[in-house]
Amino acid sequence: MAIVDVKVPQLSESVAEATLLQWKKKPGEAVAQDEILIEIETDKVVLEVPAPSAGVMAEIVVADGGTVTSDQVIAKIDSEGKASAAAPAAAAPAAAKPAAATSSAAAPGAGGSKSDVAMPAAAKMMADNNLAAGSVAGTGRDGRVTKGDVIGALASGATAKAPAAPAAAPARAPLQQVSAPVAPADLGDRPEQRVPMSRLRARVAERLLQSQSTNAILTTFNEVNMAPVMEMRKRFQEKFEKEHGVKIGFMSFFVKAAVHALKKYPVLNASVDGNDIVYHGYFDIGIAVGSPRGLVVPILRNADQMSFADIEKKIAEFGQKARDGKLGLEELTGGTFSISNGGVFGSMLSTPIINPPQSAILGVHATKDRAVVENGQIVIRPMNYLAMSYDHRIIDGREAVLGLVAMKEALEDPARLLFDI
Repeated sequence: MAIVDVKVPQLSESVAEATLLQWKKKPGEAVAQDEILIEIETDKVVLEVPAPSAGVMAEIVVADGGTVTSDQVIAKIDSEGKASAAAPAAAAPAAAKPAAATSSAAAPGAGGSKSDVAMPAAAKMMADNNLAAGSVAGTGRDGRVTKGDVIGALASGATAKAPAAPAAAPARAPLQQVSAPVAPADLGDRPEQRVPMSRLRARVAERLLQSQSTNAILTTFNEVNMAPVMEMRKRFQEKFEKEHGVKIGFMSFFVKAAVHALKKYPVLNASVDGNDIVYHGYFDIGIAVGSPRGLVVPILRNADQMSFADIEKKIAEFGQKARDGKLGLEELTGGTFSISNGGVFGSMLSTPIINPPQSAILGVHATKDRAVVENGQIVIRPMNYLAMSYDHRIIDGREAVLGLVAMKEALEDPARLLFDI
């Protein structure tokens, strides 16, 4: 037997640990070389772990949901194709930590099956009705049995009575000390589901709280007449798509307008490092993208050097990768300014939160026909409300307002972007 270790890929310096999602192979099953065995979720991306060798899965060392670090061994493959004799035992990996049977956080495979773990009130009700442990299917978190599960089982009669053994009495004594209200009969009409945060969602929450607590966030607003941009898109859309193979959207205009303003007011493109202000001589624009895992912000590197077509293609690529969970760490690292487009979901107005360590972010919203005054006359124009949040520690109101006005002027007269004026 020749055993080959399956290890966690090298994680970036900013990622201390990761979480295993779900194994695609079980012990004893054949494995092809480079076949994806499992996905590993970090607080930024999802990494795929391919099989380093063909053979048979001999052992799973770390179970689904386990926390791992760089280069940690998580499974073993028998490269000679001989299934390990201990393969069935490997189904309960060593990574599963023992837990007391009475703990509400007890895990399957660590002292009992899912249905063995009952909430205190549910366990008391089962004991009072002489129901055997494991006779009621659990629907709570990690398969734990709730009061509603016991009520439903009693109503259906689909339970097995526990033998009236004297040994059962001591087990009931501590449970009788738990004081809980009797579950209402209609508990099934008020379901709840408890789902742990993914690493990405937890990281997003952490960074948003960090931004709120460390930045002096202020938001300035303005409105933009999008008619000139819409007219230009309509005029050149067919030729643009034929030439570049991609449609021209609004985001490329917003990116170009943002870079135009950042050049005029460099502090908007800066960041705080201790007591220093770091002025960046490049323009890496983060584009907030929604994904099944949560919000991610991939970066357009050197956006000032990109054409409209380059920007549209890259944004489309980011969107597809985000949906497939294929964004790499290098695509999510860095950034000097961000753009969040809530308009695609119909948002009229919002106050975006700065993405640290950046110092400003542009919020773009839905373009709607609205009544506005031009030359003393009320007219209908496609208007978009822009919001720019900024760190007031280093950005004064003057720079913030003038920066947003520069974006507005560039969008209302796109020719400015060509001549950089």
